[in-house]
Amino acid sequence: MISPVIFGLAGTELTADERDFFREADPVGFILFQRNCDHPRQVMRLVASLRETIGRADAPVLIDQEGGRVARLKPPHWRVYPSAATIAALPAAREAAFLSARLIADDLSQLGITVDCAPVLDIPVPGADAIIGDRAWGITPESVAQLGAAFCDGLMAGNVLPIIKHIPGHGRGTVDSHFSLPIVATRADELAATDFAPFRALAGMPWAMTAHIVYSAFDSDLPATLSKSVIEGVIRAGVGFDGVLVSDDLSMKALGDSLAARARGALKAGCDLVLHCNGDQTEMSEIAGAIGPLDAMARRRVDAGEARRHAPGAFDRDAAERRFDALLQGAR
Repeated sequence: MISPVIFGLAGTELTADERDFFREADPVGFILFQRNCDHPRQVMRLVASLRETIGRADAPVLIDQEGGRVARLKPPHWRVYPSAATIAALPAAREAAFLSARLIADDLSQLGITVDCAPVLDIPVPGADAIIGDRAWGITPESVAQLGAAFCDGLMAGNVLPIIKHIPGHGRGTVDSHFSLPIVATRADELAATDFAPFRALAGMPWAMTAHIVYSAFDSDLPATLSKSVIEGVIRAGVGFDGVLVSDDLSMKALGDSLAARARGALKAGCDLVLHCNGDQTEMSEIAGAIGPLDAMARRRVDAGEARRHAPGAFDRDAAERRFDALLQGAR
């Protein structure tokens, strides 16, 4: 019985307890962090063992590899990629965004990682918390949509699925949702014209991740992750997103109540999957015990995403890196 959850794990190898737990819990897939990634052969073995444990060779394996501050794969084994803001400032920003993602996809696909939690489509505003900052592709809906689309295209050209985040928009948050709950009081029409617009433009992408933010114009009490009004009225109907909707990390402090209640609330509100990242087995057990099986609609969406993955065409990594490096120097 597949469970509608993505779990993290503690280290660079599966422990016996983790194997037993994952075999029983049967999550949809897994997410990796820097603590899980030592060198390429180790990551390949870990990814294979995760899929073997749950008996599904196509189980999604996720990672946050945006470039800039948010990169789980580090030197010396993996390349450093610039932030979205750095790329956005280049003369040939769209080509650079595509190549950055295409190179990242090459890194990930060699390891067996199939989903990248990127790009960020949030639009930061003056006075917002710095958690988005240079992770953003710009400060206008048009630039964020154009460069976000180029990044998505680059990932998908390399057989990696993007996750657009943090839907329907995290850019106005004045506090970091890792630590407290942001409340956005902006009018609905202004949000629709600005924050929501890049997500609407990229609504055909296969996955999206929710924002742990209260949008008081739509729900004065609950953050998007837990709000049926926001998920059904804004994300599904208004934005038009019909792909896999996964919550942001349930262990973030923006969400109150117990982990079990958070998981049940997110799924009841309309998330297809919930995400738990820190690898704490006690917390994962609480979530696993609180949720039922993956429902038919969520399964359809996960399968539809997987159907969009195709073996990439010929890719000259050296030539792509040379061109990307030239673009970083300001070439057109």
